[in-house]
Amino acid sequence: MRVKMLAGMIALFAMGLVGADDVAITSNPIPEPIVKRGLAVEIKDLVRLPDTRGLRPADKDVMPSGWARVSYVRDLPDGRRFANDSRGFLYLIDASNQPHVYADVAAAFTYGVYNRLESGFIGFVFHPEFAKNGLFYTVHSEIGPGNPKTPDFIPFGYGLKDVTYHNVITEWHATNPAANTFTGTRRELLRTAHVVANLTHPMGAVEFNPTAKPGDADYGLLYTSGSDYGFSNGGGPNASNPAQTQRLDSIITAILRIDPRSPSVTHGQKGLGDYTIPPGNKFAADGDPKTLGEIYAYGFRNAHRLSWDTDGTMFASDIGMDNIEEINIVRNGENYGWMKREGYFQNGRARGGELNQLYPLPPDILNGRVKDGFTYPVLVYDHDEGRSVTDGFAYHGRIAALKGKFVFGDIFNGRVFAADLAAMKAADDGIPRTVAPIEEVQLYIRDASGKRADISFRELVEKTMGGTLPRADLHISRSRDGELFLTSRQDGMIRMLVPDDASGGTVSAKR
Repeated sequence: MRVKMLAGMIALFAMGLVGADDVAITSNPIPEPIVKRGLAVEIKDLVRLPDTRGLRPADKDVMPSGWARVSYVRDLPDGRRFANDSRGFLYLIDASNQPHVYADVAAAFTYGVYNRLESGFIGFVFHPEFAKNGLFYTVHSEIGPGNPKTPDFIPFGYGLKDVTYHNVITEWHATNPAANTFTGTRRELLRTAHVVANLTHPMGAVEFNPTAKPGDADYGLLYTSGSDYGFSNGGGPNASNPAQTQRLDSIITAILRIDPRSPSVTHGQKGLGDYTIPPGNKFAADGDPKTLGEIYAYGFRNAHRLSWDTDGTMFASDIGMDNIEEINIVRNGENYGWMKREGYFQNGRARGGELNQLYPLPPDILNGRVKDGFTYPVLVYDHDEGRSVTDGFAYHGRIAALKGKFVFGDIFNGRVFAADLAAMKAADDGIPRTVAPIEEVQLYIRDASGKRADISFRELVEKTMGGTLPRADLHISRSRDGELFLTSRQDGMIRMLVPDDASGGTVSAKR
């Protein structure tokens, strides 16, 4: 039946009775494959976090349960290095690459939930003035039913009885910022609700713009990831609800930018939670009382990772639905399309169809002759190549082959990709079809004698875990001097991309 229907549509198209944008794309929306073009980089083990299997309820969506669920590695200007295990531990990694518990985040939250990959202690970031003020920020998840806390935001049309999970941003205040174990206080900034069956697409990232300097308008402002809160595939009767997207009176699909200081301190405009709305946010200054001033940009399905180039360009890694993964350049006040757009295509739901469908954009929009109000990605790949785009960073470190490139990857299969930064910025031209080319990075290791062996990130993780795994769970972080860490939520190992010295020597990076 499907074949006959497709044949009929092709016939109508040939007779000119329907346009190209009326025919659904049934497979391989981006035919050109991503290939290796000789770009190869050495990878070395740095440190493995402790085995935390069995310390929390078993993860329901991945078997076997991972050794330690590492999502972020972060360096402080004083040389200290930190990493999280989403089962609830924030580790300090000492100068000898030994991990020590800096803070037991899970112990602070009775209702913490650890039943999916996207759960538990999801993310963290230090304030740019941590050495003086002792402030850092975390995101964690909690169970909804029975929770005594009331969310600051519940999706429209739902009530407290519908809440399944909470996402919580917390500010921690270290009494002594130089201490290697946390003691101090904490304050809740924002608590938001999920109403879908699974904890899908929680608010996962908190970030400060690392290029902002004291006195800049962006200095000290906290960004969050942009998420549809599971309204595309979160399970249960409340999932797949397009009416929750493309709204400016809701945080669904939005990247937020907030001043984390309480309005009681700043005497500024209060947001949904105990934070101040920056007056520089476009929706804070639009004169419309129906728009949320904390929204920086919106229309993301799961922009779970954010980063900045040295010139201030902001990037978001946005995980697509069934077809397209994308990297976007993010600007204040712009709309990135979800659920109406996926990559430079129309999503089927925008036409009354299904979320797993794609349709071509009308030619005048695709070629930029007509503007439709959406901002389109500068990098895309389809699900022939991977399944979930992971973190990406502009690289300006010591590896010559990567300089001037944007390095990112795919969470599911662990492939590592690169694209030319100049080409990405040139693709940010208002023409949807313009995107930068992508190439795959070949990873390799060296044995004690210096002999090189090509290997994939997934093979490295499986070798460490001693067996085949359902997914690689790749994440990428950046050191303070611009080098890249590769981690997995499966094996708990922190690895680093390093310049090739052909010596098999030890890993080094500035602290």
